[in-house]
Order: sequence, then C-alpha cells, then structure tokens
Amino acid sequence: MFHPSVVEMWQHYLDSIDDSDNLSNTTYTSWYFCNDEESAYSLAELVKKGIKRGTASLFCLYEIDHEALPIEGCYSIVTDFRGVAQCIIQTKNITVLPFKEVDDTLAAIEGEGDGSLNYWQTTHRHFFTEELTEYGMSFNEDLLVVFEEFDLVYL
Repeated sequence: MFHPSVVEMWQHYLDSIDDSDNLSNTTYTSWYFCNDEESAYSLAELVKKGIKRGTASLFCLYEIDHEALPIEGCYSIVTDFRGVAQCIIQTKNITVLPFKEVDDTLAAIEGEGDGSLNYWQTTHRHFFTEELTEYGMSFNEDLLVVFEEFDLVYL
C-alpha cells in the first residue's frame, strides 16, 4: 500500500506531460534508499539535486527475495523512509557486473560522498556486508551488483 503522496505525485506527473505515450496505464514502483531514515532522506535529496543518478544493489538479493530486476524505461517514485513521495525517476540503463569491476564512472554516477571509486567501494562493502549478514551470507568482491542508472523526471 502506497502512501497517498505517491499516487498524488504520479498523477501530478501525468498532468504535467503530454501523455501521448498513455502513461496513465503504466505501472511504477515506490521505494526508498537504504535501511535507515537519515540515509533515505539524504540520498533522495541527492537525486532531487541531480547529483545521484544511479544506485547499486546485490543481484543475489533479487533472487532470494523473489523480486524482478529493474527494467530500462520503468518508473519509480523515490520516497523518504516513511513512504512520502520525493521525486520520480525513470530507469535508463541496467548493468550487472561483479563488485570488483565497478569503475570510477559508475561510482561517480551514484553521486555519494566525494564521488570517488574508493568511497563507493568502502561504503558499499560495508552496506552489502550488513545486508548479507541478515541472510546468513558473507560478502565477497565477486558478488554481482545490479547498477541502475536513472533520470530524474519529476520533482
């Protein structure tokens, strides 16, 4: 069940565009970044400022949680931790690669910290290790990462 602001934002988006693609029949997802209120808020703010243009997640968790991978062209409403709509993004590219093969370009697209590969690796190594611990699994740099690049389409 979405927060009412999610449905409202989607409708405002549809009202703001020439809906020649008939997006009113398009489904969308709604989610927030990370697992804590502060991170969810700060990362949504980076998206709204156009700094954060991508996100990374572990491929194995999609399989374990029986969730579909993001699809190019799909829409998502990014929320805060409480589910209140912040903005709408559209996925433009999906790359699946081992953690150890994420490069400077992808790290910069994610837009967190100083934008460096070192920052990305350190932060994500810690985050992924915590996530995997909940599943009784261990992190290693050969694990596949799903890197989703997106465009901000509505504030």
